[in-house]
Amino acid sequence: MPENVISVSHIAKSFGSAQAVRDVSFDVNKGEVFGLLGPNGAGKTTTIRMILDIFRPDTGNIAVLGGPMDDARKNRIGYMPEERGLYKDMRIEECVVYLAQLKGVPKDEARRRASQYFDRLDLAAHKKKKINDLSRGMQQKVQIIATLIHQPDLIIIDEPFANLDPVNTRIVQDLLLGERERGATIVMSTHLMFQVEELCDRIVIINKGQNVLYGKVDEIRRTYSDNAIRVTAQGEMPQIDGMMELSRKGNTRTLSLPPALPPREFMRILAETPNLNVEQFELALPTMDDVFVKVVQGVQS
Repeated sequence: MPENVISVSHIAKSFGSAQAVRDVSFDVNKGEVFGLLGPNGAGKTTTIRMILDIFRPDTGNIAVLGGPMDDARKNRIGYMPEERGLYKDMRIEECVVYLAQLKGVPKDEARRRASQYFDRLDLAAHKKKKINDLSRGMQQKVQIIATLIHQPDLIIIDEPFANLDPVNTRIVQDLLLGERERGATIVMSTHLMFQVEELCDRIVIINKGQNVLYGKVDEIRRTYSDNAIRVTAQGEMPQIDGMMELSRKGNTRTLSLPPALPPREFMRILAETPNLNVEQFELALPTMDDVFVKVVQGVQS
């Protein structure tokens, strides 16, 4: 069985008459990238704050890094909120080194690590600037450095790619994958579903304060494929009752097969069709954008 770094069991939280979280449960396994997803106002931030012991759940239980939250466990966590938590009047290097020291990194080591991050994220020429003088994208990069510099065992990161251009998005993505290779566990909250497809092993989608979807990304996409396949072929396709053409681009067709016809059987039919040269055959998996919209709209209806 995988080792759980986070275990959330039937938590709920209300603020006065407003119930932010109704019933949320999930586990995060050691060494994985886990997506904590949901529409605005779904209860994600409240859930994160309960995991971090900023809020206490009204009901339910949470274990982090093997037990209840304490100061020792907090020092093993890197947390980047969506709202930046930097000292705006401090210079970049001074701010990053100070935050690293708060997590127990010696000053000289913090400076060495900071210098490496500055080089990698193209901030070396700006390290003497004040946080307030930076662009939003540069502030985002400083926030990421502050989150990672103490080499946490658990990284909880909210909208890590906000305000980043494609080059810096790729750099940050590589940084996060490097953290996973180091052995860290990453919980990522984002609205960029293509990043979920690229980075996340498993996800939970929360809507209206409760779980609506939970599992492995690839298995979820297969579940929501609706028996659709994509075929690139030269020649006339066979006519099959109940099969619908969803889209066509050149010789590539996306087809929805009837429920009684599995893709493997359809591939056999294509192979036996005269004068049809099949060049490519694959399951037409939906994007995580498609899955997200379908799940959330289904719950809302």
